Amino acid sequence: MKFSKSLVQWYLQNKRDLPWRNTTNPYAIWLSEIMLQQTRVAQGLPYFLKFTEAFPTVFDLAQANEEQVLKLWQGLGYYSRARNLHNTAKYVAFELNGKFPESYTELLKLKGIGEYTAAAIASFSYNEKVPVVDGNVFRVLSRYFDVETDIASSGAKKEFAQLAAALIPENEANIFNQAIMEFGALQCVPKNPDCAICVFNDSCLALQKKKVARLPVKSKKIKVTNRYFNYLVFWDENENTIIKKRSEKGIWQNLYEFPLLETISPETDETVLDLIRNQRFVENEIVRIELYNPEVIRHKLSHQHLYVKFWKVSVNGIISNGIDWESASKFPFPVVLYNFIENI
Repeated sequence: MKFSKSLVQWYLQNKRDLPWRNTTNPYAIWLSEIMLQQTRVAQGLPYFLKFTEAFPTVFDLAQANEEQVLKLWQGLGYYSRARNLHNTAKYVAFELNGKFPESYTELLKLKGIGEYTAAAIASFSYNEKVPVVDGNVFRVLSRYFDVETDIASSGAKKEFAQLAAALIPENEANIFNQAIMEFGALQCVPKNPDCAICVFNDSCLALQKKKVARLPVKSKKIKVTNRYFNYLVFWDENENTIIKKRSEKGIWQNLYEFPLLETISPETDETVLDLIRNQRFVENEIVRIELYNPEVIRHKLSHQHLYVKFWKVSVNGIISNGIDWESASKFPFPVVLYNFIENI
C-alpha cells in the first residue's frame, strides 16, 4: 500500500537515533517501552541509560533490591511501573531462565505488560505481525483515514488495531510499527502539525476536509482529585529527622516520605498548626513550628493534584528513630520531596 511504503521511507530519513532501536534484545526493548509509558522520550532516555548501566541484563535487575530500583526510577513518576518492572524481571530471570516469551500471546501473561507493550516487544524483537496502538497511532490513523470513532470508547482500540494490522507489510512489522509511532511523535503531532511539509499532504483526508485539529475524537474527561499534603520535617538537637516508607496502596507506594498530615480541604496555616501540635509523631517536646514554603507547591499527577507544604518542626532532645540528612537522601523519594531535600 502506498501509505505504508511512504511512511517507512519517511521513517528511514527522519527517525531519531535512540539506543533501543539499535537492538532486538527483548530486555532492552521491554525496559524502554515500560519507561516511555506516559513519558516523553527526552525525559525517559536518561533513565534508560542509567538502568542499562546499572542492570545490563534481566538477571542484574532481578537481583537488585526494590529500593535500588525505586531510587534509580526516582523522578520518572508512575512508580507502579517500577515495581511491576522489578517483579517481572524476577519472574523472567528465575522462572523463565532469563528468556523472554517470543510471542505476543505469551508476553501478555507477564505482569505489567498490556496489549501495547506486548505488541511492541513482539514486533520489534521478533518481527511478529501485530499492530501497536498508542496515542500516536490513534492520531495518525484517525487523521489520515478520517476516522471519527471516539478513541476513549470501548471498541476504539480494536477498530484501530484492525486498521493498523491491515497496513503492516509482510515481514516488516518491526519497521512499520516504529515508523507510525515516530511519525505521530515528530510530524503528526497533537497541536498545530506542519501539514505543508507532510508526505501525506495530498492524501490525508483530515487535511482535505480541514479536520486536522478536531481529530482524533476523545470525549472522555479524566476526573482530577485535589489533595492537601502537609509534610512535617522534624529536626532534633543533632539535626536528625524522621522518614518512613509509604506502605499503603495508591500513589508513591514503597517510596519514602516525611510524616504526613493530609487534610480533605485547604486549611489555614493556623488550623494546620493546631493539628500538628495535636499529633504524636515523636515523644519529644515541640519547640518551634514554621513553614519552609509559605507558597503552596502544586504537584500534578495524572488523576490527582497535590497541594504541598513543608513544615519545619524543631524538637528538644534526640529523636529515638531519627536519621541524618545524608543517609536519608539515599532513600527513594517522590520527586517533590527529593527536590525539597536537595534544596535544603
